Amino acid sequence: MTQKRETSTYTTTNYNELSIQVSLSGLSFCILDGLSKTIFSLEHHYFPEAVTPQTMLQETEKLFETLEILDQPFKKVHVTHNNNLSAFVPKPLFSDKDLSEYLKFNVKIFETDFITYDDIGSLGLINVYIPFVNINNYIFDRFGEFEYRHFSSILAETLLQHNSGEEGTKMFVHVEKEHFEIVVLQNGKLLLYNTFTYGNKEDFIYYILFTAEQLELDPNEFPLYFLGEIHEGDALYTMAYTYIRNIHFGENHCRYQLAGGIELLEPHKEFISVNSF
Repeated sequence: MTQKRETSTYTTTNYNELSIQVSLSGLSFCILDGLSKTIFSLEHHYFPEAVTPQTMLQETEKLFETLEILDQPFKKVHVTHNNNLSAFVPKPLFSDKDLSEYLKFNVKIFETDFITYDDIGSLGLINVYIPFVNINNYIFDRFGEFEYRHFSSILAETLLQHNSGEEGTKMFVHVEKEHFEIVVLQNGKLLLYNTFTYGNKEDFIYYILFTAEQLELDPNEFPLYFLGEIHEGDALYTMAYTYIRNIHFGENHCRYQLAGGIELLEPHKEFISVNSF
């Protein structure tokens, strides 16, 4: 397991909130001082390769036993489920009696799967998804009541809130270790959301160009905004810039102060973590 850590001096208070992002490729922990509205701890623990849900749970248990910063009471606990087992549904077309129907064309569903949803009421969308139930059970046993959401709800909601009323079409690409998400907004509304796994830079650009072609977007014209684990000059950025002319880095739109070391992060990174509270 590899680690990336940015943690400032911290104190244990009853105002601290913990955000945990869980995926089969790694875990992230982010802590907010709710009194000063300051994020003072941000840690990532990556697995060498994708693991099973059971192994992910075992690694989560180990980290809670070994990381001192997690050994404290928290006012609130937030869990973000990061997987590709989700689908957005317009609210007028949604029924909570048909949850499996919204997923069955894109996701292999088993009888034992628990399906839930996030109500993004302000945007008129419902996000239907399968969470990691074993993680939810563990967090409940450890902390009691907590909140959980799907990471795509945070991504889409934050982007839509900060682009409301804007004209034109924008593509946002949120990059992670083994997958990336494409969000396309048109005149401030969600036109497309999709997630893709990739193994190399050729996969990466193929899915971006394929999406642009399906939406009849000219690679010489439409603006593309990168978010997440990508930086200028790396292989993914260079490949994208070869084919797409109007490339920018987006913003994470963090509402909180960032404490020692964390504020040095590039502003397009940690989009999900800093918006998960």
